[in-house]
Amino acid sequence: MKTTREQLAKMIDHTLLRSDTTVEDIRKLCDEAKTYGFYAVCVFPTYIQLAAKYLYGTDIKVCTVVGFPFGANASEVKAFEASSAIRDGVQEIDMVMNIGAFKSSDYDAVKRDIKAVVDAADDKVVKVIIETGLLTDEEKTKACQLVKEAGAHFVKTSTGFYGGATVHDVKLMRRAFGEGVKASGGIRTWKDAIALIKAGATRIGTSTGVAIVQSMETT
Repeated sequence: MKTTREQLAKMIDHTLLRSDTTVEDIRKLCDEAKTYGFYAVCVFPTYIQLAAKYLYGTDIKVCTVVGFPFGANASEVKAFEASSAIRDGVQEIDMVMNIGAFKSSDYDAVKRDIKAVVDAADDKVVKVIIETGLLTDEEKTKACQLVKEAGAHFVKTSTGFYGGATVHDVKLMRRAFGEGVKASGGIRTWKDAIALIKAGATRIGTSTGVAIVQSMETT
């Protein structure tokens, strides 16, 4: 089955998570999302209200990050971040798993951490970043299982700090988690995006969405 530019755009979370992001950058991000029909914009918590204002009247979602980028915040802090984001108008949350707890095999703590955010998110979509670049294949499978058991809606490959999404990882995550895999990190061309979608990704996180859809050929 062929994928059109419009279909691909509707799978993209148009992302801007640079520490020097300005108000003008957020306006531009939202304008691009409207122009190209992206599924969502992903911004820092401090810009949720601004993004929601710029996107008012559209069907484009506002997504933010929780426990970003290292996942080491206390669960209570992550839950507060999530509830605060919901009050500010966010529809989706990308949280970072407690990677240290996971590496320590404290799986109950990992699940409690995720569930704290899921509960605070008030039925909004929660995606959990497991940071695949730091995990073995066996650990990736286990992480996906924990994310599912904790009630999150998506499992996500990475923050981009420790490598990006690969076809191998997406296939593994799709088998372990099922539908609801977000590929993120290092996705810079439409060929990258299509390969990851064919591997099982149902959402693409990228800061280069405009270039991807502009250059895309019919597949």
